[in-house]
Amino acid sequence: MHNFRELKVWQKGLNFAVSIYKTTSTFPKEEEIGLTSQLNRAATSIPSIIAEGAGRNADKDFNNFLGMALGSTFEVETQLIIAQRLCFIDKDTSINLIGECTELQKMVVNLQKALINKINAKV
Repeated sequence: MHNFRELKVWQKGLNFAVSIYKTTSTFPKEEEIGLTSQLNRAATSIPSIIAEGAGRNADKDFNNFLGMALGSTFEVETQLIIAQRLCFIDKDTSINLIGECTELQKMVVNLQKALINKINAKV
């Protein structure tokens, strides 16, 4: 079991989710049950899934949860592109948030690699 609060990827994911919530608060009201809700849920799922996986007893299980968190980062990235194309966010905001998302993706992948190395070393 890992202490999720100490994981830099969880901390970054948490901050990223807050940034997404602040950004979507400016979306049109008619998007509340559409893109706003979808983006908020997907962004929130990133640190949530990491925390859930960290609470598992096996590194292999944790690695599977990291795979789901990685999938959520790509979901958020796609939704940010859609939001930018719909002019809900400006290009600079889109570039900054997608950059943060890309950094999160790299962090998740690196943690997965470290876990796989740890799992393989036990065999």
